Amino acid sequence: MTETNTNISIKQVQQSRVYQLDFDNIPLGTAFTDHMFVCDYTDGQWQNPQIQPMGLIPTHPAAMALHYGQAIFEGMKATVGADGIPRLFRPEMNAARLNFSARRLGMPDFPEDLFVEGLKALVKLEQNWIPKKEGSALYLRPFMYADEAFIGMRAATSYKFLIIASPSGPFFSRPIRLWAEKKYIRAAEGGTGQAKAAGNYAAAIRPTEIAKDKGFDQVLWLDAHEHRFIQEVGTMNIFFMIDGKIVTPALDGAILDGVTRRSVIELLVDFGYEVAQRAVTIEEVHQAAIDGTLQEAFGTGTAVGIAYIKEIGWGEEIIPVSDSHPLGERVNMELNKIKNGQLPDRFNWVVKCQ
Repeated sequence: MTETNTNISIKQVQQSRVYQLDFDNIPLGTAFTDHMFVCDYTDGQWQNPQIQPMGLIPTHPAAMALHYGQAIFEGMKATVGADGIPRLFRPEMNAARLNFSARRLGMPDFPEDLFVEGLKALVKLEQNWIPKKEGSALYLRPFMYADEAFIGMRAATSYKFLIIASPSGPFFSRPIRLWAEKKYIRAAEGGTGQAKAAGNYAAAIRPTEIAKDKGFDQVLWLDAHEHRFIQEVGTMNIFFMIDGKIVTPALDGAILDGVTRRSVIELLVDFGYEVAQRAVTIEEVHQAAIDGTLQEAFGTGTAVGIAYIKEIGWGEEIIPVSDSHPLGERVNMELNKIKNGQLPDRFNWVVKCQ
């Protein structure tokens, strides 16, 4: 069956595979929905937006993304409210950030209204794939890459933009341990750290595996020059509560401007907390733990939601953070209830897929 919705052509599968999924045991990152959104950039413009059955994409061996790394992505989630209507969380911010990343990597902007409309159309079509269990959601992955067949160092002239969807359960089920990395770096000012570029994550894979071999869950990245100033965690931004005040590393060109980060800052201010966005050193966090003023820490990100941090490994030191996370839990509960419609959307963050 083929139909049209806001100039997006839709070709549906004859039979959904959703009934093959065990929603009580969702495999991480390997289950995908029936359809995907695809749009092509050729002749200087984006054209032919469509939703089609999930499938392989023909790719030339010389596709420039494979050789020169022009590839960016976003991460989002869709949930279902108490009214049964699927909903997105601040999709316009992801659209704007995708274009920030595109400009940094010399790629064309994607129309932000089409970004949101494509998401809404895909989520509405795939709403039976949205898990209902608390902490679960339909993870959405918009991404863009250079598909021009050319061997040469320049910006490509043709690109693909896609959105795929994968049901997901809770990311972390327990407080996590971080490893403060003192050798490898994630990003430096002037680099691509504030863009959501695929290459940023490729460079993080080996250090993350080393951290896991040491018994830690994620890398806590430090600055490129002195290895003292905290940047972010592998899959999230980070917040500390020190002596009743909230601090989070300031955006300095090397830190991702997280949608959840921004939302948490707004929530904390609404709660009445003082939130300082400034330079934070690992020594400051260590000293606060010694002084007894380090009350808690948590990470924020689309995939992880709110991740409570138990301790940080730093060389031979283990910095104890907290075994309880009352503020992180309050933020997590508030965010989830706003997303699911259990609390009024007083910030106008939610977009319904109707």
